[in-house]
Amino acid sequence: LMCTAGVWGGLVQPGGSLRLSCVLSGTIFSMNVMGWYRQSPGKERELVASIISGGTTTYADSVKGRFSISKGNAKNTVYLQMDSLKPEDTAVYYCKMRNSWREMNYWGNGTQVTVSS
Repeated sequence: LMCTAGVWGGLVQPGGSLRLSCVLSGTIFSMNVMGWYRQSPGKERELVASIISGGTTTYADSVKGRFSISKGNAKNTVYLQMDSLKPEDTAVYYCKMRNSWREMNYWGNGTQVTVSS
């Protein structure tokens, strides 16, 4: 599972934007649930956004209106567009893909996103 930040280093200024991407390769199965989590030191990992096969999206209250999750054209590809970033968005972001029917779960490597001036 490969995850990358939209900009090198994942460092942005407050109010800036960043796009994260995640691609799962090496499987014939399609993941019907994709999501992005984030975790700050000493805090619980929280679900930021998710999207299911039908296209329905869910967002944490803290990111509603600012973040957008979407699927890519390629299979098992997901993006997280983050706009109007705030310092409190600083965290390690993780991509998760799941085939709920087969109980297959895949976690991407964490991507450090730092929002600071």
